[in-house]
Amino acid sequence: MADGRFAILDPAAGISGDMVLGALVAAGAPAEWLQALPARLGAPDVTVRIDQVDRCGIRATKVSVVLPGGVVEPPAEPADGPVDAWRNGQHRRTHAHDQPAHQPSHPDSHAHHGPHRHIGELIAAVERAPLSAWVRERAVRAFRLLGEAEGRVHGVRAEEVALHEVGAVDALVDIVGAIEGFERLGITRVYHRPVALGSGWVHAAHGILPVPAPATAVLLEGMEVVSSGPVTGEAVTPTGAVLLRVLSEGPPPPRWRAVTSGAWGAGGRDPSGYPNALRLLIAEPAAEPGEIVVLATDLDDLSPEYLDPLREALVSAGALDVQLWTTYMKKGRTGFRVEAVASAADADAVAQAFFRHSTTAGVRRQSAERITLARRELEVEAADGTRVRVKVLDAPGGPRLKPEYDDVAALARRTGQPAHEVARDLRDRASRLVRPEGAARLQTPNKES
Repeated sequence: MADGRFAILDPAAGISGDMVLGALVAAGAPAEWLQALPARLGAPDVTVRIDQVDRCGIRATKVSVVLPGGVVEPPAEPADGPVDAWRNGQHRRTHAHDQPAHQPSHPDSHAHHGPHRHIGELIAAVERAPLSAWVRERAVRAFRLLGEAEGRVHGVRAEEVALHEVGAVDALVDIVGAIEGFERLGITRVYHRPVALGSGWVHAAHGILPVPAPATAVLLEGMEVVSSGPVTGEAVTPTGAVLLRVLSEGPPPPRWRAVTSGAWGAGGRDPSGYPNALRLLIAEPAAEPGEIVVLATDLDDLSPEYLDPLREALVSAGALDVQLWTTYMKKGRTGFRVEAVASAADADAVAQAFFRHSTTAGVRRQSAERITLARRELEVEAADGTRVRVKVLDAPGGPRLKPEYDDVAALARRTGQPAHEVARDLRDRASRLVRPEGAARLQTPNKES
């Protein structure tokens, strides 16, 4: 993404497909898009219901996939204690695999669950649907992983794994909707915090199983999990686990800044002791690390016209700042010193960019600390109605405002106004939105985001 935003899933109470959908809607994904999704997936008689609910005092968004006749999947019940009361009679719809009941087709299974669909059929539905390549690739991979996990457990081929009709349609909407929902928010980078597993046992189609259910355990292989916490019963469904597998890049970066932190997607059960909901945070990189690495080199055999491409390559590799100035080198040759500042995590990548995009034979590097003013970003509406980014620094004498150069230049080209006048107008508009907050907050090296 151009603005560098990313998402962090916080499954402290577990994760399921419907919880992800609810969190996405709460974060700004259009309800109309989600309600129209079943028809695009070849299920025009299926509806999506979106409700605002309370989960232990937290307002959360509950998404339910409803088949003709009002049929939804019931919640998975813990096998070692009473199920928490459902608020207002609402059900957490779970998939066949959520209970878990991804089972190979048996002669008597249709009597219990009605018609079935195989994983191969769901993959074909995804491949037929009008989806972007980014969404389709991940959705197909999710169903293949789901089929492989269930196939390992039940000893069948992935494409032959069968889901009963309600669970199959539910999984189709959940998986495609969750992936496309991030695309709708303009986010292609997703991370997650450790996954809460829950505890105890759950009822399955053919008995009771320990938490996590076998297929879920397969899908969680390699992920950081936590077994402590208040959840009794199944906290992570196979659908939730497979979404983490195809969407998440793993733990979030060590430093980041929350843009939106109040998006909660509700599960169906409403226990009194904890919020049964998934939190979704929208974040942006924090570009003010206290501990930095300074990398520098001197060049006398690189044409000056290639210095700007070098600067762009260093920034793309993670450099926080790049400076260039002329210098004299041996034998009286005129050269250029190029110096880049990077976080410790990005220093190696920046060094490689030096070697790849310049003629240097060596790069000097040294560790340093820096103290910076706290900064944030806001958007203001320009005179022509477009939105423009403005950086805000919390300085000792009050906020300092700096409109984003690229946005200023683009606006100046569209309107024909001088860029410096455009910048001044944007600063004035931004100043009316920013209230001085007293003394500046200096950012010294710290360990938390």
